[in-house]
Amino acid sequence: MSAKTILITGASSGIGASLARVYAAQGARLVLWGRNEERLNTTAAECRARGAQIETTCFDLAELNQIVENLEAADTRNPFDLVIFNAGLGGSLPRDRAAQDVGAAERMAGVNFTAPVVGANLIAERMAKRGRGRIVFIGSIAESFPLPMAPLYAGTKAGLALFAEALELRLAKYGVRVTLVSPGFVDTPMSRSLREPRPFLIGADEAAAIIARKIERGARRIVVPWQFAVIRAAAGLVPRAIMRAVLARAAR
Repeated sequence: MSAKTILITGASSGIGASLARVYAAQGARLVLWGRNEERLNTTAAECRARGAQIETTCFDLAELNQIVENLEAADTRNPFDLVIFNAGLGGSLPRDRAAQDVGAAERMAGVNFTAPVVGANLIAERMAKRGRGRIVFIGSIAESFPLPMAPLYAGTKAGLALFAEALELRLAKYGVRVTLVSPGFVDTPMSRSLREPRPFLIGADEAAAIIARKIERGARRIVVPWQFAVIRAAAGLVPRAIMRAVLARAAR
């Protein structure tokens, strides 16, 4: 049986790098994208040491034309079995600002939502013609909560979650599967920048192992760590007005 060909965006650190190492140990052929060349090369070297075939491309996912060009070229060379749109930007607003800086807002919206949506539409068409494949989006548990300390981040992840669900319904008849991963607090460079508490914190390697295992089992929705699935379910039973009041108080 031939090795799977897998694309992982945001593979230079965090969950993306950990997923790359997991799949490398399984003998996959990996295409790794990242913005930081030094860190991306480090991930690539670790994966090669595990026996994987590696191709890296360093570029900024905010450049949509490069996403299209690089994705088309890579999929033409070796058709992807699995594409994981992991890259994302996070962070909460400083207390002395009312809203996100315009430039930062444009960039976060582009990387967190526009880039994976553009990439997914392109690869979905190709996978549909082949009658197989899986697309995975790494979102966030923030998709379920109107976080006043990070409204843009929560909004982009909520949009991505709805898109993933709609795309899943659209592609089912073509044999293409879609998975949405909603992490809580994972020990990554992004989460370390947060000033707020990080309950139920889980390591990136442990999270990646869980995610990869559940993808292999065909899961459509994955929440890590599991405690956040319970929190989200419980929050759904709370009247919206109460949730808003609690979150508004936390933002003061």
